[in-house]
Amino acid sequence: MSEEHPEGTGRERLENSTTIGEVLEVAMGFEATARDFYASLAGRVSKPLRGLVQELAEEEKRHYQLFSDLRERPDVQEKISEKIERPANDHRFSDYVQLPELGDYPDDQSILQYAMGREHAAMEQYGSLAEQAPAGPIQDLFRFLAIEEMEHKGELEKRWYELVYPSNV
Repeated sequence: MSEEHPEGTGRERLENSTTIGEVLEVAMGFEATARDFYASLAGRVSKPLRGLVQELAEEEKRHYQLFSDLRERPDVQEKISEKIERPANDHRFSDYVQLPELGDYPDDQSILQYAMGREHAAMEQYGSLAEQAPAGPIQDLFRFLAIEEMEHKGELEKRWYELVYPSNV
């Protein structure tokens, strides 16, 4: 990169940017997919995991609603077409919109591993977006969700550890 264009060429910046509206749409799709994924597992998982996946489905439903409510605010509507930099890990986040085929009765370890990856990707994505978003309600929501996703991941890791190493608990 030259000194005249320390952040890259205009084309590179354009390719690496997206609108706030697009970010909100992708995030809402991610949360809706997560909600549906966890809800669909409730009747197919072991009893020890049933409460956890139901809780996660409710959390993802709440996250979706937070994005939906935010998108409708007049102060956010004014910023919908503003461009922000697309996070470096954007492709990883988008990959989690596709759900794995876990079969009729998936094993707990597979569910927990997938869910941990999903929560980690969301935590990174929302953290990166919080850094890129304009100050205000959009940035605040991304910061809040990055922390929530980190907490979800921590709970999933705890459950995974208990499952894999039951004698150490």
